[in-house]
Amino acid sequence: MLSTEAPKVTLRNAPATPFDGAIAAARTCYSPRVIDTREITEKQRDSIGALTFDAGHHTVYQHAHFEFGLENVSRQFVWAFLHSYPFYNSEQSSQRYVKLKEPRAFVPPICGEARDVYEAAIVKAWDRYGELSALLKDDALGILKELRYVQPTTNPARLKQIDKDADKRAIETARYVIPIAAFTSMVHTVSGIVLHRLYRMVNSGDTPHEARLVIGEMVRLVKEWDPYFFEKVGLGPIEGETLPETTFPRTQGSGDSWAAAFDARLSGRWSLLRDAPAHAEEIVAESVRSIFGLTPADLSDDEAIDRVMNPARNRYRLDILNVSYHSPLMRALHHANYVFDKRLSHTADSQDQRHRMVPASRPLMTFSDTSRPDYITPRLIASNPRARAVYDRAMQEAWDAKNRLLELGVPLEFALYVLPNAKTLRFVESGSLLALLHKWTLRTCFNAQEEIYLASMDELEQVRAIHPRIGRHIGPPCVVRNGLISPRCTEGSHFCGVPVWRDFPAVVRRL
Repeated sequence: MLSTEAPKVTLRNAPATPFDGAIAAARTCYSPRVIDTREITEKQRDSIGALTFDAGHHTVYQHAHFEFGLENVSRQFVWAFLHSYPFYNSEQSSQRYVKLKEPRAFVPPICGEARDVYEAAIVKAWDRYGELSALLKDDALGILKELRYVQPTTNPARLKQIDKDADKRAIETARYVIPIAAFTSMVHTVSGIVLHRLYRMVNSGDTPHEARLVIGEMVRLVKEWDPYFFEKVGLGPIEGETLPETTFPRTQGSGDSWAAAFDARLSGRWSLLRDAPAHAEEIVAESVRSIFGLTPADLSDDEAIDRVMNPARNRYRLDILNVSYHSPLMRALHHANYVFDKRLSHTADSQDQRHRMVPASRPLMTFSDTSRPDYITPRLIASNPRARAVYDRAMQEAWDAKNRLLELGVPLEFALYVLPNAKTLRFVESGSLLALLHKWTLRTCFNAQEEIYLASMDELEQVRAIHPRIGRHIGPPCVVRNGLISPRCTEGSHFCGVPVWRDFPAVVRRL
């Protein structure tokens, strides 16, 4: 039976007087000292508040941060709205490692046969999730036993841990059939100005109904905490019919032809390098020289690149705190940018988009919806015929339900919720070498989500081919740290069990 509840929003933390804090910050700009919030008058609230907000001086509203607890919100809403821009922080419940014991999902305002079809699709997907979790457990366990050199004399406690890890690998893969309507929970923090912007844009994107419910409650709680924060300044939501995306012409009936053309361009890759500066290595070298006031005669390109990229010479590459943006030397990597065509599943891209300094033009699913099943198949499922049969059947069932909902007159916004995590997303992504270096270091680790790992390896291979002096020093933490600092692997007890550093990038990831 499907369990569904209204979104639950709690305000966990907030400044005592966020609006007065903004006015005090504004006054400090024109004062030889820092203005205290207790000095703010009603007249200043009225005059300075409107003056700063209406003139676009919005940084004063960025000092206040609001920490929310969000429950009973869909994965689709989080991907399409909450995580679709850079300026937030979230800690979200993971489907990779948390077993989904019962069907719990967002249900839009539909009724009659449409609601029956919708709820049946959600429950059926959960049944398939259970089937796949059981079918994949032995495969995952067999691979883990090989990777961790299990012998007849292996300690029982170690065997028990390996068995638990196999369970996690099985549910991590089985989750691909779970609908994007599935509930998630998180701690979500935004600044005051971002909350104003979210409220302004609440009708944009693929989930305006759910966004209005959740963001509306966030705004209500802040108004309750400090009425001034929205009473003295702010703008209401842009009406949906006036949004540029809403009025964009629809020139095709479905996204099937667009998806086929995009995949043909990828030619089997997860990620295809579309653009890169021809002289990226020279640009990086010149940037290093500009920092230290040197000429090519003082510092060659090879030496400059080696000093910034080689972890044996640049200790920032070994720092687990990622201080790159604070380092004058590392900021030389800002000026080489790479653009990729890419495809990932909805569930993988939900993780990929958390690399907020590597932005992407992600699809509006209401424009790119396909009439036929369009999904990613994880390798563990593809290698097990019984699991593959269950999986393919689950995909067909999801698209049948979505198409039936459309036949019943359900808006596409709501029908999309029954599609699975496996749904393929295609997009253009780009980033500076500085941002991509951090991402590639994390995501070429064998513990990274499988698709993001494969896409990152695709990207690294192509960058190495055109910019070998840059690419030779990129790899997972164990490769970067090998022979330089201990521990070699930063994953602790989660070490993958494979000595990747011995043969990267040729080493094969099996699980």
